[in-house]
Amino acid sequence: MAKNKNVRNRRQKSRKNSGLRWHKRGIVLTTLVIVLLGGMVTAGSVSLWSRNNAYKAQEAELQAQIEAEETRSEEIKEYEAYVQTDEYIRETAEDKLHLADPNEIIFRPIK
Repeated sequence: MAKNKNVRNRRQKSRKNSGLRWHKRGIVLTTLVIVLLGGMVTAGSVSLWSRNNAYKAQEAELQAQIEAEETRSEEIKEYEAYVQTDEYIRETAEDKLHLADPNEIIFRPIK
């Protein structure tokens, strides 16, 4: 009987140790999964951070382009108003059509 009792004790200890081993393995695997997930989240956040910085730079560039186009639009409006004046018409007539005012004296070079 003593032999049978020793065998039972060994089996029970073996079962307890086996259960303890599985418990330790479970804890190690759970910890490993948590660490891997943490690494993935960190890598994803770094990627998002770099993309966010790129978008901020692009936004600043586009804002500068918008401001440049707004100033250009103002210049075009000013030029449009200038084109409607008599001064512009007179300058264009003198430069392109070689016209002169009635009381102007024109000197022509000798050929």
